[in-house]
Amino acid sequence: MYLLDIYMIQNSLPPLVVILGETATGKTSLAFDLAKRMNGEIICADSWTVRREVNIGTDKPTKKQQEEIEHHLINIVDPCQDFTAAVFKNLALFAIEDIYSRGKLPIMVGGSGLYIDSVIFNYKFLKAGDRKQRERLNDLSTDELIQKIHQLNIPLRNNIDLNNKRRLIRVIESGGQVPKKSKLRENTLNVGLYLDKESHKKAIVDRVNQMILEGLEQEVKNLSLNYGWNCEALKGVGYKQWEKYFNGQQSLADTQLQIVSATNNLAKKQRTWFQRNKSIHWLMQPVCIDEVVDLVTTNLSI
Repeated sequence: MYLLDIYMIQNSLPPLVVILGETATGKTSLAFDLAKRMNGEIICADSWTVRREVNIGTDKPTKKQQEEIEHHLINIVDPCQDFTAAVFKNLALFAIEDIYSRGKLPIMVGGSGLYIDSVIFNYKFLKAGDRKQRERLNDLSTDELIQKIHQLNIPLRNNIDLNNKRRLIRVIESGGQVPKKSKLRENTLNVGLYLDKESHKKAIVDRVNQMILEGLEQEVKNLSLNYGWNCEALKGVGYKQWEKYFNGQQSLADTQLQIVSATNNLAKKQRTWFQRNKSIHWLMQPVCIDEVVDLVTTNLSI
């Protein structure tokens, strides 16, 4: 039985603030400011910041931010280690309990929709696949995986990322079944951040430029030399776009443009995912912290 199920039987749930939205909309900064203002701690709901050694390209909270406010579920697995939304859910539930038990406000922040929804909608995940089969499937290309899915007559949902090998493998393992979810978690406030279209495009370009200046090229080089390009960490946006550059097949400028393009595509997918959740209080940046504090105190039992 999941921890959340036990809570629902025994107690009212601890309050939970969720700050979500597309990449480069200022979620990290708002979560940090809110945590300082309301005696909170932060749970990072991001499928890449869980990994150690991927720092610049994932735009992790700064060292100073992490020292000032406790951050949970960040830097908890190695670059190439398996990590799933089901594992995240269990760890996040324990973090929420731990934070609240010490008299602090749990604040979950991120752009990984499945991670967030697994907690706030109490996902019932399917059983993990057989490890040996997964290793065999992992040796196939995305095109070969798609072909195998068709051969097995498994339906492909419209929101499946056909370039995401992990998702395609999971489709095969689950036979196309999807996790079941419950109604929205009680005592939960979902705050979504967004920018107008042009400001968001500029924010993404500025972020990528800053990552280059901070040494993203060297970070990726070190990872590729230490772990190889098949490492899970190097499949993320801002990382996999470098492979052709280091193989001498494209320029730095082209690599930078590809990262910007991939980040914009990621933002579109995040937008589509979050638009399905009608409980989100959407706020346009710049956001006044007082407005968010009012939302928290009005909507949560704290």
